[in-house]
Amino acid sequence: MKKHITRLLTILITGLTLTAAAQDAPHTDHVSLYVKDIAKSVEFYEKVMLFKPLADPFHNEQHLFWLRSGEHTQLHLIDGAKDVPERNINNHFAYAVADLQAFMKHLDEMHIKYGNYGGEKKLQTRPDGVKQIYLQDPDNYWIEVNDDKF
Repeated sequence: MKKHITRLLTILITGLTLTAAAQDAPHTDHVSLYVKDIAKSVEFYEKVMLFKPLADPFHNEQHLFWLRSGEHTQLHLIDGAKDVPERNINNHFAYAVADLQAFMKHLDEMHIKYGNYGGEKKLQTRPDGVKQIYLQDPDNYWIEVNDDKF
């Protein structure tokens, strides 16, 4: 009997430990990008990506702009980069939209270049069935937009 109680307690403690660890896993709060021309970047993220501006919680003179990039995530643009380097598409941020075709139409209307991973102006389908495109912001940061329903 004592052996069974000890085993049961071990299972319960292990389960509680795993639950606590899962609850403590980090989640995305914000992403900060260092940009060369903050006005150009703000315009891109507001008009092209359709992110909504947020009030600056710090209320200081730093050249910083905050945007809502998801239900519980933000994008911080920080002014002051000296140049705009080339960037590899493998380093990118990904955002999901409900209707990728409608978003592509929006990009076409804004005259924004986009395409698949190889640079062709068409979407591609991942092995899991999610459709995606890639585009770049004014500082050459790569952005994936997909129709993932997770």
